[in-house]
Amino acid sequence: MTEDGQQPSDGDLATRRGPASQQDMRRQNLALVMRTVAAAHPLSRADVAGRTGLTRTAVSSLVDELIGGGLLLEGELERSGRVGRPGRALVLNGNGPAGLGLEIGVEHLSACVLDLRGEVRVELHRPAANAGRPAGQTLAELAELAAAAEAEAVALGLRVVGRVLAVPGSVPLDNPGNRIEHAPNLGWHQVDVTELWPGPGTAPAVENEANLGALAELWQGTGTGTFVHISAGEGIGGALVLDGRLFRGVLGFAGELGHLTVRPNGRTCSCGARGCLEPYAGLAAVLRSAGITDDLDRPENLTDGQEADPITELARRAEEGDAAVRRALRHAGTALGTALAAAVNLIDPATLVLGGGYADLAQWLLPAMRTELAELIRVRPWPEEALRASPLGRRGPVLGAALVTVRGLHTDPAGLWQPEAA
Repeated sequence: MTEDGQQPSDGDLATRRGPASQQDMRRQNLALVMRTVAAAHPLSRADVAGRTGLTRTAVSSLVDELIGGGLLLEGELERSGRVGRPGRALVLNGNGPAGLGLEIGVEHLSACVLDLRGEVRVELHRPAANAGRPAGQTLAELAELAAAAEAEAVALGLRVVGRVLAVPGSVPLDNPGNRIEHAPNLGWHQVDVTELWPGPGTAPAVENEANLGALAELWQGTGTGTFVHISAGEGIGGALVLDGRLFRGVLGFAGELGHLTVRPNGRTCSCGARGCLEPYAGLAAVLRSAGITDDLDRPENLTDGQEADPITELARRAEEGDAAVRRALRHAGTALGTALAAAVNLIDPATLVLGGGYADLAQWLLPAMRTELAELIRVRPWPEEALRASPLGRRGPVLGAALVTVRGLHTDPAGLWQPEAA
């Protein structure tokens, strides 16, 4: 993947190989045509030629190749009112290659399949108590869910060509894409997904869930340019997008907002430091502060024998006016504002985006966050509307995981039938 979560671009390939070969040039032009259609379809072949600067003959040959690869379709004749013979409309093939996104959460497993248009065609979720159980057991269950999602996709006429897994843990840069360095809320350390993946199908590439949530926000949400994405699950995840590209840092551990210090000499964090954001604004901290940690398993809070979803329960009680819950969310919002003010002062982003469980709780978190941001950001203008909730909510990581493949096909379609060149 490139720094923005996509497969290597033609520019990357040419840089590695030196002067561009004829094959490189064709691959680059295929990518140009594919990106052009993806950005503004439906388009005629003449439209593509006009937008790309390629000759109509070259565009026709490239389009035929993309149609042959199942990436584009040519639809009904356009009725644009222009003089001359009308063109046929090129569109992305919604029943061709697709991306499979997978997610491991502390208490759930998810899978979704997106087509080339970025539309969700299959979405499966399964409760699973993953914290503390062997990684192999969780991955075996996830493989079953992945196989079920792929079977549904095949029934819809789709063909999964890439698999990416979102995990609540650190994934280093010097990694072939399949090792989880540390996932503290799962109790995992040095887990190689390739070694443990039981199949069927190829083991998925692995990426941090917060990074994938940020990429989903960039590609399908409200994130543009430079922004900070922060999300809540059992821990706190953060990601930085700089000028439209995911920033991972030197070793791949950038965005650890949950471990920014908000209270010097404060509570001990799971990482061993004191005063981190997570013990003040993480889900466990909010539940504990609200006094409801131990009552989710009461009979009145059980649904089909399962405990109530903690975030849904917090939102329900806050909506009903529960004073303890609203106070806990207000305190969490203040701590979040403190940490994010430091991020704003450091990197000068255009926006801050609340994702994951925070998006579901935004109406009670945002007021305290905005108050704290206004207090602490004094060296630059900070408009209140620059802090916003993600429209993707808790689906962000699994959507981002599937979108990595989809966007990769948009930017390097030749990789679909020439994988040895990637």
